[in-house]
Amino acid sequence: MPKLDLAALAEITDLNDPRLYINRELSMLEFQRRVLEEAQDEENPLLERVKFLAIVGLNLDEFFMVRVGGLKMQISAGVAERSIDGATPAEQLAEIRKIASEIMIQMRTCQREELLPGLKSAGIHLLNYSELTESQRETANNYFQEIVFPVLTPLAFDPGHPFPHISNLSLNLAVIVQGEDGKQHFARIKVPDTLPRLLPLKRSSGGTRRDGTVPYNHYFVFLEQIIAANLEQLFPGMKVLEAHPFRVTRNADFEIQELEAADLLETMEQSVRQRRFGDVVRLSVNTSMPKYVLDLLIENLEVDPLDVYAFDGPLGMSDLMSLTSIDRYDLKDPAFVPSLPETLHSERYDGNIFQAIRQNDILLHHPYDSFDPVILFLKQAARDENVLAIKMTMYRVGRNSPVVSTLMEAQENRKQVAVMVELKARFDEESNIGWAKMLEREGVHVAYGLIGLKTHSKIALVIRREGEHIRRYVHLSTGNYNAITAHVYEDIGMFTCDEDIGKDATDLFNYLTGYSAKKNYRKLLVAPINFRQRIEEMIDREIEHQKNGQQGQLIFKCNAIVDKPIIRKLYQASMAGVQVDLLVRGICSLRPGIPGISENIRVRSVVGRFLEHSRIYYFHNSGKEEIYLGSADLMPRNIDRRVEATFPVEDPQLIRYLRNDVLAVYLHDNVKTRVMKPDGSYERLKPKANETPLNVQNWLLHYHTQGERPLRVNLRKVPKKKL
Repeated sequence: MPKLDLAALAEITDLNDPRLYINRELSMLEFQRRVLEEAQDEENPLLERVKFLAIVGLNLDEFFMVRVGGLKMQISAGVAERSIDGATPAEQLAEIRKIASEIMIQMRTCQREELLPGLKSAGIHLLNYSELTESQRETANNYFQEIVFPVLTPLAFDPGHPFPHISNLSLNLAVIVQGEDGKQHFARIKVPDTLPRLLPLKRSSGGTRRDGTVPYNHYFVFLEQIIAANLEQLFPGMKVLEAHPFRVTRNADFEIQELEAADLLETMEQSVRQRRFGDVVRLSVNTSMPKYVLDLLIENLEVDPLDVYAFDGPLGMSDLMSLTSIDRYDLKDPAFVPSLPETLHSERYDGNIFQAIRQNDILLHHPYDSFDPVILFLKQAARDENVLAIKMTMYRVGRNSPVVSTLMEAQENRKQVAVMVELKARFDEESNIGWAKMLEREGVHVAYGLIGLKTHSKIALVIRREGEHIRRYVHLSTGNYNAITAHVYEDIGMFTCDEDIGKDATDLFNYLTGYSAKKNYRKLLVAPINFRQRIEEMIDREIEHQKNGQQGQLIFKCNAIVDKPIIRKLYQASMAGVQVDLLVRGICSLRPGIPGISENIRVRSVVGRFLEHSRIYYFHNSGKEEIYLGSADLMPRNIDRRVEATFPVEDPQLIRYLRNDVLAVYLHDNVKTRVMKPDGSYERLKPKANETPLNVQNWLLHYHTQGERPLRVNLRKVPKKKL
C-alpha cells in the first residue's frame, strides 16, 4: 500500500473526497493476503494450510475472471468512470497486476519452501515425474496408456488448422514437434479436467507414530508431467522437441439480457456455454517457456503481454485442494459434532419443530449448531397434513440437495410449493438451472426473479392451518440453504412465527413472484425498498444519542463495506463521537483512524477455520438495543440491485447471546484478528504477555459443543488498538 499522509487526510472537509476511500479491488487483494497468512501460519495443521493456499488460488481465479475482466471491458469500451478512490480503470489494472503478482509469487514460495517439505516429512510426497522410482514410473505410464491416452485430443496449429479454442481455467501443454522433413509444428494438448490433477501412486507404510499407529506414505505425480513424458505416443513418427504447460483465465463477467422467465433461463444457459470463451485476462506459464512459444500464445490468444504471469513449478494452485481428502486426521483441524439448541431437543416437544417455534424464536449459529433443524423444518412441513403451502428462495443450494428433495416431496403431498430460484448466482448457474427444471417438472411453482435485480435473500415460509386460523412459520438466514457449506460457513439463522415477520414474508414473496409496490414492511428491512433508508436512519439515531450525552455505539459484522453513502454516514457518526466497530471479513473501502474523521472507527477482520459469512447490525440505541441479521452486505449491489431480507432479533435471550457471546468475543479475539490501518493494510493481533489467547471460532465451538464459556468477555470493555 502507498504511504499515507494522515495529517493531510485530517484536513479534508468534504466527505466525498476520494482520498478518504480505499479501492475495492485492492482491498480484495489485501483479503487474499490474509487468507495466504493462514497458509503460512505454522500454528495451523499442515493440510489446513494446504487448503488455505488452494483457496487463495480459487479466489484469485474468480477475481481475475470477474473483477479484472470487468475492468478490461471498461477499458475496451472507453469507460472513463473513476472508482471510489478516484482511480481510472487503467490505473486500477496497473496496481492490480503489481499486487496480484506479488501474492502469486508469495504463494509459490510458501508452497516450495514450507508446505512441500512439511508434507514430505509427514509422508505426503508430491513428486516430479523425473523423481519417480522405476515401479512408480511404470504405474504412471500404465495409467497414461489405459486411462489418459484415450481421452487426449492433440490439436494442431498450422495453415490448415486454426488456433484451437483454449477454455477457461484449463491447463494445457504447448508442444513443439518435428517431422521427418525437419519442419517444426505447434500442437496444443488440454490436460483433461475430468481426471485427477494429482495422480495417486501406490501407498507404502510409513514409520510408526508415538500412538502405535502406522501412517501410510502417499505419493502423487502431476498429470501434465505424465502426459509430457508420454507425448511420443500422441505424435507417432514425429520427434517431440519441447512441451510447456500454460493456463488460461478468461473474462467471466457477462451481461444477462433481462427477459421473461423462460427467455431468461434460455439466455443463462447460452451464457454458461459462452463463458468458456471470454477474453483472456491472465496467461500463466512457466519461466522456462521459450520466448518464441510464449509469443505464439500471446499472439493467438490475443492476450496483453502485461497479463502474462511466469512462475517456477506447477500451475493452478487450486488443484492442491484434492490433498485435503487424504485420511490424515492428525494433519487437519479436529472434527466436531454440531450442537442442537436446547429448545429443539425432541424430548421437550415430541420432535415437533412447529411446537418449539411457537414457544420461542430459535437461533441457529452454524457451523457450531447443526443445519439439521432446517431440513427437519422443511420435512415436517412437507408431511404435515395441516401445512397448506411452502415458499422459499433458492440461491446456492448445492448438488444432491436435501432441501430440493424435500420440496419435491411436499409437492407430491399436494402442498402448494413456490420457489424463487436465482439463476444468476455466480458460478452456480448450471446447478440452479438443473434444480429449476426438475422442480418445474414436478409441478412446483418456480419463479426466476425480478428484472434487473438478483434475489439474494434467504427465507423459507411455511403456512400452517391451526384450528380456525392460519399461522406463518418463517426461517430467515444470513446464509444459503446449502447443507454442505453449512459445515464450513459461519452463518446465523432464525425460526420465528412472529405475526408481523410472517406477514412481511408473505409480502416479500408476492413482490418476488407477482406484482407489488409495497414500501411499508412492518419489521423486515428489504433491499432495494427500505434497507438503505432504515440503516441510515438508525445510524443517525446513534449520532443523536451521542449528541444528547448518551453513549452511541455501532457494531457491524459483514463481508464487505463498499457503499459510499453508508461509509459517509459512518464517518459522520465517528465525527460525532459514536464508537464504531466494524468486523469486515473481506473488502473495506472505509479508512479507519483518520484524526477528526474516523478516529472512533475500528476495523477488524477475522480469517480462520470457518468462512465468516453472517451479517450482524447492532445499534446500541441508548440501551434499547436493536440487532438485525440478514443477507445484505454494505455494497451498492446488495443495497440497490439485489433483493435482500434483513430481520430483527427481538427475544432478549437471543439479543444477549448475539451481544455477549458473539460480538463481544469477536472484538476480543487476539489470535485470528487483523486490524486495519488507515492505508488499507492489516496488522495481525497477537496476545500480549498478560493476555489469554482468544480465538473466537474456537471459543464458539467450545461454547456450543461443551455448553460452557471458556472465557468471559465484556462488550463495554473492548480492547483498543492504536492505529
